[in-house]
Amino acid sequence: MNHYVTGAVIKRLREAKHLTQAQLAEKLCVSDKAVSKWETGKGFPDVSLIESLASVLQVSLPELLSGEQVINTNRAANLLRSKFYVCPICGNVLHSTGPAVISCCGITLPPLEAEEPDETHAVQCEVIEHEHYITIDHPMTKSHYISFIACVTGDRFDMVKLYPEGNAQARFFIRGHGMLYWYCNRHGLFCQRI
Repeated sequence: MNHYVTGAVIKRLREAKHLTQAQLAEKLCVSDKAVSKWETGKGFPDVSLIESLASVLQVSLPELLSGEQVINTNRAANLLRSKFYVCPICGNVLHSTGPAVISCCGITLPPLEAEEPDETHAVQCEVIEHEHYITIDHPMTKSHYISFIACVTGDRFDMVKLYPEGNAQARFFIRGHGMLYWYCNRHGLFCQRI
């Protein structure tokens, strides 16, 4: 893990729940002196208590470990505010419709920052019947490839997962204006309006 729960986080969350150190200790079956040590930085909760601590404080495990509470203020979840996350260990591609705390393989993933494409990552978009036919002239070797292509409009999210030694191409039904995203495993996320 990149983070471990800090005393300041425990204290802030405990006080937000209007719990005393003794009340928190009772719920976790530890002494109030143990909670005091955690909050003053003289000790840390045992790893076996972390899940219970998150449950008692009513936060997710990633929120407890990062110290940042996730509050969904974007209840409309506009897909054009989509965030992409790619796990550097297993290659999982994760998507959220707004800010989120995403973790995979034991690490917290930052949202990818989309860039304008350069010459080597340019896409060709051709309209064939009622579809956008997307192609990318990019190496598709086992060590350097395009991992996915996604088409995002205000109310739709379509993604095509690509694999090494395959073709870097996808088809998306035309549903108005939106954004096209694609991810190179070496150079990151790119985007372009369609």
